Amino acid sequence: MLLEWKQTMNNQWHDESPIYKQLVSKLKNAILNGVYPEGSPLPSIRVISSQLQINHITVSKSYHELVAANLIEKQRGLGMFVKQGAIQQLTIVEQESFLNDELPKLLQRMKQLKINRDDVIELIKNYSEGEQ
Repeated sequence: MLLEWKQTMNNQWHDESPIYKQLVSKLKNAILNGVYPEGSPLPSIRVISSQLQINHITVSKSYHELVAANLIEKQRGLGMFVKQGAIQQLTIVEQESFLNDELPKLLQRMKQLKINRDDVIELIKNYSEGEQ
């Protein structure tokens, strides 16, 4: 599990948002991708802090945000665990975010670059068929 952690959590940070928010996003993606299934423990604050070379207060703040979002829970004496239902909840939130935020930006960029919608639809169909 620690190897998966290292692969999922790269040390690449950007200046566009606080590191704790970036870590929250990385942890959400790790949960969605099955690195941390529902009911499984998350690495300790100390492990994350050490592996990613970030302040433990930053990691703690990230965990508190995930607790507030009802995605993880603290089990006294054991650590933080992914809550049951977290994947479904995250999926719904991320779908809404994609449809309401990311997709309109993509469509605007396509318009800006004069990319034909039908060409993109055909590419999506081809890509989707290749995955199966």
